[in-house]
Amino acid sequence: MIIGDFLTMNTTIATIATILLVGSITSFANAEGIPAWVKNNAGWWADGTISESEFIQGLQFLIKDGVIVIPTTTVSEEKSQSVPDWVKNNAGWWADGTITDKEFVQAIQHLIKTGVISIPTSESNSFDSTPKTTHSDGSTLGNLQAELDKCAEIFQAYARYDCVDKAKMKITEYEYEQKSTPYVLGSATYYFPGPEFEISPLGQALLTIKMVVKNTSSSDNISLFCTGPAFCNYDVSDGQNVFKYSTNDFTNGNIVLTPGKSKEFSILFGPAIGVAGSTKFIYDPAKDYFFRISEPWGSVNIPLDLQ
Repeated sequence: MIIGDFLTMNTTIATIATILLVGSITSFANAEGIPAWVKNNAGWWADGTISESEFIQGLQFLIKDGVIVIPTTTVSEEKSQSVPDWVKNNAGWWADGTITDKEFVQAIQHLIKTGVISIPTSESNSFDSTPKTTHSDGSTLGNLQAELDKCAEIFQAYARYDCVDKAKMKITEYEYEQKSTPYVLGSATYYFPGPEFEISPLGQALLTIKMVVKNTSSSDNISLFCTGPAFCNYDVSDGQNVFKYSTNDFTNGNIVLTPGKSKEFSILFGPAIGVAGSTKFIYDPAKDYFFRISEPWGSVNIPLDLQ
């Protein structure tokens, strides 16, 4: 992750967090498969709260991931490098209900047709966001992929999205299990493949912790607690200093897991964000760092090999 400056990073993180967090709990808005919360992002783009590039990147992610389903669109040979003013106007009108969902889909199709939105596809000159069918090779991962492919057969938009979401989580859980060290704390098992660490062009140390946690209880829910940097059961320590997060994707400060359910979460330690408790992450190659979990059902200090 390359971050140009502090303000840009915070805006981008907030935008991505909004897309991922709100989208994970909101139903589809219409037959085209556009979640209702996308209207918020369209309105923010229209009024200048987020940039054009951030809005386009968000659309690209959602289309590629199958969250927004767009009819097959032929890509024109005449490409454009920018978004026409009328599309931005449409975004604002769609956000306030002036135009319909179908009209907004047509605006997105125009962006695809003119090459403003580009999603990797096959070598054909058409864009099709419909999930492609693959076949199981008999392996565990192949069987899980086959389950995901079957979701494309579901007609109802919300039911299809729910199927895709659950199938993708099964694949994510399996992949984490194959590459991670498990840490068992009571009814929770954390799968941690290792930290993602880099120094930004401005010299800021950026540490990202990604994990999958699974509730292995047969009857009880568990809740991962982190309502803010100052009140969070997850932090990083170098033995002397404790570093609180810059951002995370905990929904409303908690991740609640019913028995058997898994969830992937991500926490970034970097610059202080102006919120009570947030601390700037400082890297010293001479020190050893630990990611610390301290929940009511158990605690652990996980060593981080930061190079």
